[in-house]
Amino acid sequence: MNGTLRMKIAVLFGGTTAERDVSIASGTAVIKALREAGHEVVAVDTARGVLPPREEQQLLTSGVAAVAPELAELDLLATGDASALTNDPQFRDVEVVFLALHGGTGEGGQLQALLDLVGIPYTGSGMLGSAMAMDKDISKLLVRAAGIQTPDWLMAPVDAREAVEQLGLPLVVKPSKQGSSVGLTVVRRQDEVDDAVEEAFRFDDEVMLEQFIAGRELTVPILADAALPVGEIIPQHDIFDYECKYQPGMSEEIFPAQLAPALAARAQELALRSHRALKLGGFSRVDFRLDADGGLWFLEVNTLPGMTGASLFPKAARAAGISFPELCTLLCRLALQEHTRARRV
Repeated sequence: MNGTLRMKIAVLFGGTTAERDVSIASGTAVIKALREAGHEVVAVDTARGVLPPREEQQLLTSGVAAVAPELAELDLLATGDASALTNDPQFRDVEVVFLALHGGTGEGGQLQALLDLVGIPYTGSGMLGSAMAMDKDISKLLVRAAGIQTPDWLMAPVDAREAVEQLGLPLVVKPSKQGSSVGLTVVRRQDEVDDAVEEAFRFDDEVMLEQFIAGRELTVPILADAALPVGEIIPQHDIFDYECKYQPGMSEEIFPAQLAPALAARAQELALRSHRALKLGGFSRVDFRLDADGGLWFLEVNTLPGMTGASLFPKAARAAGISFPELCTLLCRLALQEHTRARRV
């Protein structure tokens, strides 16, 4: 662990995934919070490299649009070499990397593997846990093996009639390795299945068809192998989609959720078991549906939760008495601890 209170931290954000705008918003909030806490911060857009002050200011005031960026726009940015980031002079004495990336190589284990190779500590989970959690098929297999209830699912290609017979209607179609509900469709008729699958394939090479569970949307953040207060999300739409997640007034988020103490404790227990089953570290956020009979259904786990002003993880930390600058600093110190521990093994 670093012996001084002040650290030099590189915040990585942006990238070229469909969640680029969200990542920029997370990066904006994290950079501000870390500087407020007294740390030296280097702003790094993984699509463009270390940003000079003027470019940093321009990019970090762009905000999140109501829809995800077009794929064609992202393709124009996908020309950078992530491995070259660590060669920048400003990066040489960085003590820890704060990953404010969402989706793609930034969250799916590839960047984590690169940072492991060059020996730089980073926030969040390691390469293996990041990769397993990003793949919804693998993550559901592992949590089900751990005895945790999760909706039934099929992987495309699958016949629409067979999908409806096995999963019922409505059903959810989504990319297997995306976040922020990008490419997700709630299908209510059999003749909509194929179009929904085609839309999801625009964002990933694997597509999941999943049983829809009606009920309340709950989320449980995990910090340092302990569960934070359970939150409830009440979206304006049928699901907590991209617009509801990132546009003001499109959802109500309650921390702590209005639940019986035993039920809240059960959600926290299942979240922590899910976190451990996927070999995660540092922090994560586990999402559930609570059905009418009180059953909790694992939906997915986010290894790099959003860190915007409207994000769920900072709200849960605040409910636990942890300010946002304190939270960002704590995540960096956890990363340093994990790195030191891994080197001793």
